[in-house]
Amino acid sequence: MAQDRQSGLEASRYCRRCARQIAKAIGAEMVGRKSNECIWNGQRVVIKTAHNRTTSVGVLYHMVDRVKAVVGAFEEDDGSYRVMQLPIEHCTAIMRPTRSQGPSAGRVGMIDRKAFEDEGRLVAVVKIDE
Repeated sequence: MAQDRQSGLEASRYCRRCARQIAKAIGAEMVGRKSNECIWNGQRVVIKTAHNRTTSVGVLYHMVDRVKAVVGAFEEDDGSYRVMQLPIEHCTAIMRPTRSQGPSAGRVGMIDRKAFEDEGRLVAVVKIDE
């Protein structure tokens, strides 16, 4: 299903709220309030979250110069989140442009959940309050 302005806003709020809880669970410190960037294990990373049927996460292209890794937190059927990490170099090699024709067109690269599952490093499985 394609996103519209309202569903995109709801998704953004969900991702920020979940990312803060994931960060706390893995011992990361959020950098600011407008981004999901944080300091984790001495490195700047970005946390991207997704509901259980979501097949990819989007990363702003301008972030790839600032972060060392993308931490993907994917909801499982039981409501827990499987948290996996991919180095940014690997992410940039496999990112594909978003199909969006809206404001994110040309600004966001998509990374498939399968890449995290197949090639990522498992960080933790956590339960959060949504």
